[in-house]
Amino acid sequence: MKSATGLTGSGSRDWFIQRVSAVVLAAYTVVLFGWILCKGGFDYQQWAGFMMTLPMKIFSLLAILSLIAHAWIGMWQVFTDYVTTRQMGPSAKGLRLVLTTAVIIAVFVYAIWGIQIFWAN
Repeated sequence: MKSATGLTGSGSRDWFIQRVSAVVLAAYTVVLFGWILCKGGFDYQQWAGFMMTLPMKIFSLLAILSLIAHAWIGMWQVFTDYVTTRQMGPSAKGLRLVLTTAVIIAVFVYAIWGIQIFWAN
């Protein structure tokens, strides 16, 4: 019997994490757009000052981690649902491996890059 091998090994936990991560990303978007709308004309110094405050750095890190979890779970679900031997033949396993590896590399690079942007100074 095969078990789920998404992020947590449990479909219901993955579902919950994806929903929580979506809420975090929505809140982050609202905060950013709210700041932009309230500030009106702002320059780079004001933007950098806002984004580099400790609360925004922590919120940005949470958003990056949420995006990574959300993307991994979503792409894993797409690959396991649509890149199957039943639909694509025996080459599906190799294609799924390539696609999964590409997603792992992409989210890892994105995580390192995002953390560096907010925490490297």
